Amino acid sequence: MAELNIAQAINSALDTALSSDDRVLILGEDVGRAGGVFRVTDGLRNRYGAERVVDTPVAESGIIGAAFGLAVAGMRPVAEIQFLGFSYPAYDQIVNHVARIRNRTNHRHTSPMVIRMPYGGGIGAAEHHSESTEAVYVHIPGLKVVVPSTPKDARGLLLAAIEDPDPVIFLEPIRLYRAVKEHVPDIYYTVDIGPLRVEREGSDITLVSWGAMMRETRQAAGILAEAGVSVEVLDLRTLSPLDRDGIVASVEKTGRAVIVHEAPLTAGLGAEIAATIQERALYSLKTPVRRVTGWDTVFPLKRSEHHYLPSVDRIVAAAESALED
Repeated sequence: MAELNIAQAINSALDTALSSDDRVLILGEDVGRAGGVFRVTDGLRNRYGAERVVDTPVAESGIIGAAFGLAVAGMRPVAEIQFLGFSYPAYDQIVNHVARIRNRTNHRHTSPMVIRMPYGGGIGAAEHHSESTEAVYVHIPGLKVVVPSTPKDARGLLLAAIEDPDPVIFLEPIRLYRAVKEHVPDIYYTVDIGPLRVEREGSDITLVSWGAMMRETRQAAGILAEAGVSVEVLDLRTLSPLDRDGIVASVEKTGRAVIVHEAPLTAGLGAEIAATIQERALYSLKTPVRRVTGWDTVFPLKRSEHHYLPSVDRIVAAAESALED
C-alpha cells in the first residue's frame, strides 16, 4: 500500500488496467511521449508502447470519434481531453454517438469507454482551462459522470469506469491532483459508481459537494465543528446517476442542507439536488436549502479567481444562516 496523490492514483489505475486487459488503451493529446499535460500518464508509453498509449492530433472530435469506434469494436479505450473546456468540439460525438449507441441499436452495441477530463479553476490557467460545466454532461442520458476527490476513490472509480459497459465521463479536479495524499491499496479494486460517500457524520446540518470543492467543504465543516455544530459531509463522487436516496437520508436526519459547487449557480447540479430535497424531504427541512456556488459569469483569469471560487468563509456563512433559521 503506497501513499499517493490523486494524479499518482490515476496513473496507477491506468497502469493496472493496461496490464490486466489487452483491450485497454489510452489516446489523447500528449498522453504518450510527454506523459500528459499534468503528467498523469507519465511512464505508461515506455511500459506499454506507442500502440497502446497513443498520441493524437489536436482534434478533440477526432479523439472521441476514434475512441467510440474502438469501443463499439470491442476495445476499452480511455480517451483524454486535456481540459473540460476543450471538450466542446467533441460534444457532437459524445451526445449523438457515444451516449446513444445502446439505445440506437436496441442494446446490440454499447460504447464501453472512459473520457478523462481535468476540470476546474484555481491554478491560474488561461481561458477555456478552468470551466466546471459538469452539468452539461449530467444532463445527457446514456452517460455516467464521476468525480473523485480522494486518491483512493480516484483509483477505484477509474478502474470501475474502465470495467463499465457504458460510457463514463471521468472528471479530475485539477486543484486536487497533488493537494492531498493517502494510503492507496496496490491491489486491483473498484469503487462502485453511483453511491455517495458520507465523509463525516453529523446531526445538525448536511454539506453536499464533490470534486475540488470538497477541500473547502471539509475545512468549513471543521470550523463549524469547532463551534459545536454537528456537521454531516457528503462527497457525491458520482454525479450521474445521482445518489438521491443517500442525499435524502442525510437531510431527513439533519433538517438542513448547504450545497457547494464551483460551477455557476443557474442550472448547476446544485439546483437538481435542491429540487430532490424539496420533493422528497420537504417535511424534514427546518430551513430552505442554501447553495454556495460560482457566479453566472465566464470563469475569470488569474487575478480574479479568488472572487469567483466559493470560499470557506462563504460556506460557513451559508451554514450559519441555515442554523439560525
